[in-house]
Amino acid sequence: MGSVGLLYVGAVLFINGLMLLGAIPGKSAGILNFFVGGMQVIFPTLIILGADGDQATIYGAAGLYLFGFTYLYVGILQFTGISGEGLGWFSLFVAACAVVIGFLSFTPVGNDPVFGVIWLIWAVLWFLFFLVLGLGKTSLTRTTGWFTVFISHMTGTIPAFLLLLDRYETNAGYALIVAAAGVGALLVAWMLGRPTRESQHSEPVAAVGAV
Repeated sequence: MGSVGLLYVGAVLFINGLMLLGAIPGKSAGILNFFVGGMQVIFPTLIILGADGDQATIYGAAGLYLFGFTYLYVGILQFTGISGEGLGWFSLFVAACAVVIGFLSFTPVGNDPVFGVIWLIWAVLWFLFFLVLGLGKTSLTRTTGWFTVFISHMTGTIPAFLLLLDRYETNAGYALIVAAAGVGALLVAWMLGRPTRESQHSEPVAAVGAV
């Protein structure tokens, strides 16, 4: 994923996480989803059209559509009020693709173990969206929101700036550090997202997707 696109992945994940936590109204978050979603559909299309059949270039651009379609889907849901079950089941598909891309990143095909871990973290995030939206597990909404906020910077903003400054490095050691940070983020999100006694007796938070 390009460094500029990755920077805005961090931005939209952060905003969408806050939306799930109830800190930002859905329509307000939906605007950024349209901007970033459009960018991550138009740019990979241009890259593929100019790839002249080069499979490595096409492979590198293909994963961007997973983000672009998700963000556009989120934006549409926020402005139309359509229920999010379709996005939830689409998120399951995206999670499966992210697992495949993640494992390929540990092979000569991708040759980037750090982004292999990052793709697996994204797979966990999309699977949480499937649980919340596709299966209606609204008790996980706040956990998903906190996890989205945490990994927005870990998987988007920080590596994007490292790439922009030409300081990005990838090896097994760094991959293990990112993996440990991802597991820690999930555990902290789980603790923060656990329903309190009061929230157990209140209406569940509505979630309309926020990858």
